Amino acid sequence: MPRRTYSDLLASPRPPIGTWAQIASEEVVDILGAAGLDFAIVDMEHGAFGIETAERLVRACDAAGLVPLVRIARPEPFLVGQALDAGAAGIVAPQVESADQVRALLAATRFAPEGTRGACPCVRAGGHYVRDWRGYVEASRGAALIPLVETRAGLEAIEAICAVEGLAGLLVGPFDLSVSLGRAGDYLCEEVDAAIGRLCAAARAAGLPILAPIFDPDPQAARAQRALWEGRGACLFVIGTDKIVLADAMSRYRTALT
Repeated sequence: MPRRTYSDLLASPRPPIGTWAQIASEEVVDILGAAGLDFAIVDMEHGAFGIETAERLVRACDAAGLVPLVRIARPEPFLVGQALDAGAAGIVAPQVESADQVRALLAATRFAPEGTRGACPCVRAGGHYVRDWRGYVEASRGAALIPLVETRAGLEAIEAICAVEGLAGLLVGPFDLSVSLGRAGDYLCEEVDAAIGRLCAAARAAGLPILAPIFDPDPQAARAQRALWEGRGACLFVIGTDKIVLADAMSRYRTALT
């Protein structure tokens, strides 16, 4: 089965829907694909696993027809190349706070002379032995870099961040942003809402696709959140996390049978 790419998501006739893969289980990823999701963000920042497990989850995404994105643990260029070697179609870089930081991360998605990504023909992304290096380099140019802006510093630099050429989108992090702004997780408050408005306006001005998280597992609340995000230009949606969905479903069952 050909690997799906981030470009495939953008070409979809309907807004793509994905989730965070935080549970270190290929079977869970398989369930996400069976449920009809379009992509999964393998979460190396908040998932309790490293690159070995992330590679297996990326492989599971490929098998399930999901576009595999990887949130690296920190915004470090080395981690970008490592995730791409494992087969990630794109990188979600957390805690992005400056245009210079974005440029360094973007360079790590490209081989020399365009960038700084380490070159090796024996990686999973190249079928474990790249015989057509030039073709592999050309295909690798499709790797997506998506900054996740979720701090006060990132908010203040958002216009400069979005102006960096070559980005594939912007992912907004409301929960972390609320903590950074001193609102202790209240991501629905007026101050955080205004900050999100600024982030989305900067992305729209730069022509960047906006990826929007929807946390609430209640269908009615989720639909309301989606409508708000669509009003701000969002076109891809990250719903809950695998952990949120599991915890919510088990809680509902327990409540119903108590």
